[in-house]
Amino acid sequence: MLQVKNLSFRYKKQLILNNISFTVNLGDHFSIIGESGSGKSTLLKLLYGTYDLDEGQLFWKDQQILGPEYNLIIGPEYMKYVAQEFDLMPYISVSENIGAFLSNFYPEEKQERINELLDVVELTPYKDVKVKELSGGQKQRVALARAVAKQPEILLLDEPFSHIDNFKKQSLRRSIFKYLKEKNITCIVATHDKDDVLSFSDHMMVLHDAKIMASDTPKALHDNPKHPLVAAFFGEFNTIDTTIVYAHQLKVVKQSNLKAIVIQSYYKGNFYLIKADLNGKSVFFEHNIRLDIGVVVCLDRIE
Repeated sequence: MLQVKNLSFRYKKQLILNNISFTVNLGDHFSIIGESGSGKSTLLKLLYGTYDLDEGQLFWKDQQILGPEYNLIIGPEYMKYVAQEFDLMPYISVSENIGAFLSNFYPEEKQERINELLDVVELTPYKDVKVKELSGGQKQRVALARAVAKQPEILLLDEPFSHIDNFKKQSLRRSIFKYLKEKNITCIVATHDKDDVLSFSDHMMVLHDAKIMASDTPKALHDNPKHPLVAAFFGEFNTIDTTIVYAHQLKVVKQSNLKAIVIQSYYKGNFYLIKADLNGKSVFFEHNIRLDIGVVVCLDRIE
């Protein structure tokens, strides 16, 4: 179990994290979300021992995680951290990068492990290509594979799919997180993209103003957001009579007290996202067809 106890951290006198406490169970997938500058990346670096804490303690199982004041080499052996900068070796192949820290005493087992991870990150056709010739998304996939090569007990991922295009992103997420669950590797992901974590996290924590704004299962946070910032992470939403209502929770009806004037229709594939004016405020709802600008519609909440 990872235990974070009353963690606080300042950077050049600016308070980045204030009195943060949470636990992550062995094998769980835990996600940290929040706006840019909310402290997500800093928190991962603190968990990795990159900085010394101003206040608080960190423990993995019964072992305390300490910063550079106590350790010559940053990062515990049982933990791997994949930052937004990949730190790969550009002049050797994809396979060689993935296997860089695996033992050469058992070459067959090493190659089997490399092949397994090439398959997980969907890079088998590129196994002999030098890393310097890869795209940014392909390099990110190599970094992910190398991080799990020695099967760490805990994996820290900072925006792990940010450089990967949409053609690969969906299948890659499923492959990576399935693999980590099968190997019982505890995973902590910092991200601004709900699709990175909504289907895969056991628990989700929202950072705002240096503190924990909310902490629960993804379903609980999605279904009952207590703050507009939480709702915004999941999609378009409205605040109607102090109640947060997602765009997909509104429908057009024949008669209601909510009358809105259509401002714009946005094509979203299997529906249109409609922007309308409701008593001088913008409101968003989903509809099956495009609506003309200026049309007056009545809205009601889907129960």
